[in-house]
Amino acid sequence: MRAIIVDDEKHSRDVLRILLESNCPDITVMATCNNGEAALEAIALYDPQLLFLDVEMPGLDGFQVLEATKRGSFAVIFTTAYDHYAVQAIRHSALDYLLKPIDAHELKEAVIKATQRQGQSVTKKVDNLVEMLQQHIKQSERLALPTAEGLRMVIASDILYCESSGATTSIHLRSQEKPFQAARTLKEMEVLLEDKAFFRVHNCFLVNLSFMDKYIKGDGGEIIMCDGQSVPVSRQKKQDFLMRIEKM
Repeated sequence: MRAIIVDDEKHSRDVLRILLESNCPDITVMATCNNGEAALEAIALYDPQLLFLDVEMPGLDGFQVLEATKRGSFAVIFTTAYDHYAVQAIRHSALDYLLKPIDAHELKEAVIKATQRQGQSVTKKVDNLVEMLQQHIKQSERLALPTAEGLRMVIASDILYCESSGATTSIHLRSQEKPFQAARTLKEMEVLLEDKAFFRVHNCFLVNLSFMDKYIKGDGGEIIMCDGQSVPVSRQKKQDFLMRIEKM
């Protein structure tokens, strides 16, 4: 049975491959991928019968990869380190998943079920899963930010970057409207957005990496956002920043 492993963490990919070799001799790992884009290329190239998909990855996550494949005929086993809302959605959709660290016995059981389901359409299950996740994301991304006038409702994914203004923060939106002042410190905004694609690149800047156009080298360097705005990267944050974007 041809399989592909998709996980942004090398250790997780290596461990799963070793477990499969030791416990599931009928599984042949055709490729291991560290991001969603590489996964789509490998799926097109190897036509897998089984896909191990990490739930949370920079860039395209596991669910987005599944959406982009137009529901291939392969079986899917999700992997995740977190027993959170995504796992609840997967359970309700009757799809298979494994919690990290992966247990060898649970892996064998999941592979047996996947083998039995090989060739069966999971389109309806995936549609149900995506619908539940989209509803959750819409709810979880809404932020109520206090302003001088009252409250401003914002979708987290609409924020380009946040700029410190002392006790308040300037919120720059992708709509390119004039930034507004939120009565939150940048540290408080960082906590609010910690589960999103944001990174503190400077004491004064919190950036949505999804809207980064390019990085220009320098002492700390600078980021050019998709709207052409330049955001500095501090020397102290540079190494962590580069490590983060290498995983995207």
